[in-house]
Amino acid sequence: MISPFFKKKDSPVKQPEAQVAVPELEEESVILSEEEIAHFAAGKEEASPVVTSFNKTNMDKRSLDLVFAVEQVIQARQQAERSIHELQDRLTHSSGHVDRLNREVKALNQVISDREKNVLELERKLTDKNLKVDQAMEDYRELQSTLNGEIEELKNAIELEQQKYGSLLQKHNEALADKVKAINEYEDKLNRLEVENTHLKQKYEAMREEKTYLANMISDFTSRMSAPLGQGKSNS
Repeated sequence: MISPFFKKKDSPVKQPEAQVAVPELEEESVILSEEEIAHFAAGKEEASPVVTSFNKTNMDKRSLDLVFAVEQVIQARQQAERSIHELQDRLTHSSGHVDRLNREVKALNQVISDREKNVLELERKLTDKNLKVDQAMEDYRELQSTLNGEIEELKNAIELEQQKYGSLLQKHNEALADKVKAINEYEDKLNRLEVENTHLKQKYEAMREEKTYLANMISDFTSRMSAPLGQGKSNS
């Protein structure tokens, strides 16, 4: 909040200037001492406007000029006194405002001091955190370097295993093809053997039937040849 003193200070204040125009006298000038002028001014301040106006009517031109000059001095003095009183009031008000501002400045300085302490504490904490972050970054870089080495080793191992797997897969496919080929050959051979076995069974059955037939014929012939001739005829 700006005090009235500073508001008035912003706008230019017209300082009263005591301009006393002492008219020049044609032949001789009236020279008065400072005490006489002050005494006359005091009497002028105490005199009423009516008396002053009445007294002026009986004065000559030189006296009127002198009175006019003294009146201007008195007016300038009164205006200067009013200005001095006004300036004293403004000075008193500004002094109070300055005291209040000084108290506010002191309070602000205390706040600034506290804030500076807080800033220093925060800077210390920030420095500690930066050190921890730097250490963490260094650990991370070392860990990343270690992991990169392990990853390269794993890639090489995986590539080697893939090569082994490819070779084994090729061998497996070749062995599977050979196995399928052998199975097909065995199946063809088994089919041929089954066909031959079927033919052999048929031949065996034919030979068995023929053998049975021949055995029956031999047995019948033998029985006929061993029987007596007459018995054989009677039986017939």
